Amino acid sequence: MTYSNYSKVFKQLSMKPEKLAKYKLHNAPKERTCGFNRKRCRRCGRTESHIGKYGLHLCRHCFRDIATSIGFKKYS
Repeated sequence: MTYSNYSKVFKQLSMKPEKLAKYKLHNAPKERTCGFNRKRCRRCGRTESHIGKYGLHLCRHCFRDIATSIGFKKYS
């Protein structure tokens, strides 16, 4: 199950608390302890091309959008 579908099921089962509790117990995605899927972009949620240096935690697409506003300069 993908990341977006998981929240969709929560919305559908919000009126049935017993079924929601059972769903969480048996179908919740496992907590990641390592790997590329653990690191997500703070801005858009992508897992690919993650930049974690200097505590940025952005994907390269979002970094290009806001690089000048956070103080990075292009030298070439």
